[in-house]
Amino acid sequence: MSTEVSLLSKFIREALIEDVGDGDHTSLSTIPQGKQGTAQLIIKEDGVLAGVSVALEIFNTVDSALVVNTFIQDGTIVKVGDIVLTVNGPVHSILVAERLVLNIMQRMSGIATVTRRITTLIASTNTRILDTRKTTPNLRFLEKMAVTIGGGVNHRIGLYDMILIKDNHVDYAGGITQALVAAREYLSEKNKNIQIEIEVRNKKELSEVISNGGADRIMLDNFSPSALKEAVDIIGGRFVTEASGGITEQNVLEYAQTGVDFISIGALTHSVKSLDMSLKAVK
Repeated sequence: MSTEVSLLSKFIREALIEDVGDGDHTSLSTIPQGKQGTAQLIIKEDGVLAGVSVALEIFNTVDSALVVNTFIQDGTIVKVGDIVLTVNGPVHSILVAERLVLNIMQRMSGIATVTRRITTLIASTNTRILDTRKTTPNLRFLEKMAVTIGGGVNHRIGLYDMILIKDNHVDYAGGITQALVAAREYLSEKNKNIQIEIEVRNKKELSEVISNGGADRIMLDNFSPSALKEAVDIIGGRFVTEASGGITEQNVLEYAQTGVDFISIGALTHSVKSLDMSLKAVK
């Protein structure tokens, strides 16, 4: 079983335990056991759809007797009134799955929508959009999946798959050179093969990284577009470059036109608005 499949299975089980507890007493008290029905998932706001594959797993986990027919796939641009899927089977099971399906699909679709909007804005450049670790705890794997559905690129998944030396690390380590030397020695001692990225806050720190070497990527943090362009030119392709800090939909194209390789935007996941949709009974 892949890590992502295992995470999803665990997440669904725990989310259902959180929501259902010792039973959906509203449905149990008002609807006869065994009653069959159909519901359809309806889009109520234009955007980019994400989370269909997750919804299928949720329905199947709740009750394998539920039959789902999907009409629109992840990554599709959807409009108000579009019907994404129908689900048929025991009504109690449909109602147990309803809120979890909607919560996940709405959030993932909101992330995919914003990501698509931003990647479209910079489509004339070679810059790619990255997500960050500014995610909802235990939902990171789904939020990062939504970023890729929207056309973005996943940065590191967690603290374990890349060394990313940020300002606090530099300050605690005693400086740029000390941090880079220590990181390289650590990887050698541990026989680990992961990339090293280092954040710089100004031209002085940038010069120190270039002189020292030993990094795979340089993150240029809170640089203005003009300062970023100058830094990218100084680097001259010797390192992969990433811009971060204060970059929004309104100024992302200006930053991308500097020639930077990546732009990371925490707002893709930390403050995105969910896309409105509902699951309604078919009478």
